[in-house]
Amino acid sequence: MAPMFSIEAAPAYRTEERQMLLGIAARSIEHGLNQGCPLEPDPHDYPAALQAERATFVTLQIDGALRGCIGVLEAIRPLVLDVAHNAFAAAFQDPRFPPLTRAELPRLEIHISVLTPPHAMQFSSEADLLGQIRPGIDGLILEDRGRRGTFLPSVWEQLPSPSEFLEHLRYKAGLPSGYWSDTLAVSRYATESFGASIEEAFGEGRRSA
Repeated sequence: MAPMFSIEAAPAYRTEERQMLLGIAARSIEHGLNQGCPLEPDPHDYPAALQAERATFVTLQIDGALRGCIGVLEAIRPLVLDVAHNAFAAAFQDPRFPPLTRAELPRLEIHISVLTPPHAMQFSSEADLLGQIRPGIDGLILEDRGRRGTFLPSVWEQLPSPSEFLEHLRYKAGLPSGYWSDTLAVSRYATESFGASIEEAFGEGRRSA
């Protein structure tokens, strides 16, 4: 199976750079199985684009079903390190799932989303906000009353209308249905997303354990 690439923003990474990131994610998960900790790649071993501080989410699937998803919203470390740490966390530290087992590894699919910096949206009402949201493009961060939640652009596949998207995001943030206030803050971002099976992520001549 060829690697799967889906771009929601203008592509920033070449095919070989995406493959490097997928390989880091796969090796970090394998390293977690063997050593109990994430891989720690040296950013200086990679192209400049992969050394830049970027925020990512890593999503794992088995047979099309979610198996873990962990990420950050703010860029705090080089891209290669963020992918390595989030891949490990998605496999072993997502509280919704038990830690990944070695038997599951050959069936794994890895999806990486690299986020653009979030931008605060300006709106005067819920209707105004809904009119500005771009289905299929925007990832949203919703914040109020000390609560925060986010949906990646990929969630539009399950929640195709802005009103549905916003309502479920309220729920994820721990806010009541239909909640609205003058202090509600919403930011949006886009992602460059790509994925592959675990064997494709490991690359030619490499087999998962």
